[in-house]
Amino acid sequence: MYRSGIKRLLDIIISATALILLSPLFVILSLFVYATMGSPILFRQKRVGKDKKVFEMMKFRSMTSKKDANGELLPDRDRLTKTGDFLRKTSLDEIPELLNVLKGDMSIVGPRPLLVEYLPYYTQRENLRFQARGGLIPPDALYGSVTPTWDNQLEFEAEYVEKLSFRNDVKIVLKTFGLLFKRVESDFGQYERESLSTERERKNG
Repeated sequence: MYRSGIKRLLDIIISATALILLSPLFVILSLFVYATMGSPILFRQKRVGKDKKVFEMMKFRSMTSKKDANGELLPDRDRLTKTGDFLRKTSLDEIPELLNVLKGDMSIVGPRPLLVEYLPYYTQRENLRFQARGGLIPPDALYGSVTPTWDNQLEFEAEYVEKLSFRNDVKIVLKTFGLLFKRVESDFGQYERESLSTERERKNG
């Protein structure tokens, strides 16, 4: 019952309510991003959701578009601004994803929607993640992990889908508040992880 309908109904209610309550903060952060980085204010990127459906995920922009002499984008660490670092550490950059939740692309809680280019690299078990909508809040929080390895993250997500329940979602949401403090303390905004495709090609190569 929860998996088939109640979860989606709660997503609609929670995301709509949150967007209304957070609208002043949304405006303030939009102005903050525009003042420090210019337009666009939102970063949009194609991600893969439930049943491997591709959608455009939205976040507040955290990096500039600076390029090198050859016209290639500079590494992330060289484009991340102080504003972007703050937004990432506090997870405020993810507020626009509430729009994705309201539209039905995502859920409040679920596996983290990842890049389209990662599709060939999942194991059969890891593909379980596509049986649920991707989440604004991932199940990593349940394990207290701020920077999980790819293997750990994808296992957490497969296990989440197997045990999907209202009780489990509530536990993940509650655990997330503690994880936010860890993200600030660990300077999460500066955290960079090797891409899943690069890691798995290296391991299999």
